[in-house]
Amino acid sequence: MNILIFSWRGPSHPNAGGAEISTHEHAKGWVGAGHEVTLFTSAFAGCRKEEIKDGVKIIRRGKQILGVQWEAFKWYLFGRHSRFDLVIDQFHGIPFFTPIFVRTKKLAFIHEVTKEVWKLNPWRVPMNWLPSVLGTFFEPLIFKLFYTRVPFMTVSNSTKKDLVQWGIDSSQIAVIFNGIRIEKINLLKKEKKKTLVFLGALSKDKGIEEAIEAFQLIDQLELKQWRFWIIGKAESRYLEKLKQQCMDLGIKKSVTFWGFVSEKKKFELLSKSHIVINSSIREGWGLVVIEAASMGVPTVAYNVPGLRDSILNNKTGIICFKKTPTCLASEIVNLINDSEKYQQMSTNARQWSKRFAWDKSTKSSLLLLKHLTYS
Repeated sequence: MNILIFSWRGPSHPNAGGAEISTHEHAKGWVGAGHEVTLFTSAFAGCRKEEIKDGVKIIRRGKQILGVQWEAFKWYLFGRHSRFDLVIDQFHGIPFFTPIFVRTKKLAFIHEVTKEVWKLNPWRVPMNWLPSVLGTFFEPLIFKLFYTRVPFMTVSNSTKKDLVQWGIDSSQIAVIFNGIRIEKINLLKKEKKKTLVFLGALSKDKGIEEAIEAFQLIDQLELKQWRFWIIGKAESRYLEKLKQQCMDLGIKKSVTFWGFVSEKKKFELLSKSHIVINSSIREGWGLVVIEAASMGVPTVAYNVPGLRDSILNNKTGIICFKKTPTCLASEIVNLINDSEKYQQMSTNARQWSKRFAWDKSTKSSLLLLKHLTYS
């Protein structure tokens, strides 16, 4: 088949995350199976307008918010390109509205619905109310008005449940778990000092501020016997706010902001740490949870979509049913002080992570494409 993917961000984008990794891994697998794949995505400063990466043709046009959707519409209808057999419409808050202008077969690909994340957008006051109000109101309508006849691929049962609540028939939704690629490293000894890790984008919806609050409580309970590694990127103004928060809470000396790190460095840091904290308010799956598990590191997280799917509670990590930093801190301290439970959970986490591989995921998505072709 000749496959087109519309996605708001793509490989090499400075803000690319787990959803973009997932999309590219599936695209690579489809190319490997003999399909042609084109990814139409947003541009960014210094990017190549067109390139081929791992066999996937990438076209970059417009800005990631709304701009790329408009450019995709114009390019598909009026640009020069070959005929596509399947068009994949990737959701990230705002989809590409392909049911309006695409007449060939379509597949919607979504990690998570946005819901409460709209209210935690990074826009400045008073403009932040626009996505907060409009996004919350219009998001469920978009599904009900445009996508009830479009098949969906998603990454967790939590997202499938949300889609069903918004009018998508359960039989139209295929759940295909994300895989992981583990950088080959020599496992390093754990840090002598108990080490907590936050891994992911540093933003309000990912809960980094609450993670810092939780560490401050741990620091008090454990008499400064811990350190906190924060791994991930942040917008410069927000990063300064987080550093100021650490200073105000008196934990500055115990916290290290690593920023963006290479894949190898990420797994090295995870292998040396003890526990991952994940205070995100919503996830599609929880790729970082499985990455940590592959290094034998359990995760303590809130009971939210995605994280309740990627963590087996009290087996590979701990789910906090009270969404408070106090609950996170208490569970982390209790776990690290129960060495037998911790070691068993670490072993379970490694075994759990072995279930997830991109080869397995792409085989499942290829079967889905085959089904769509003949349906």
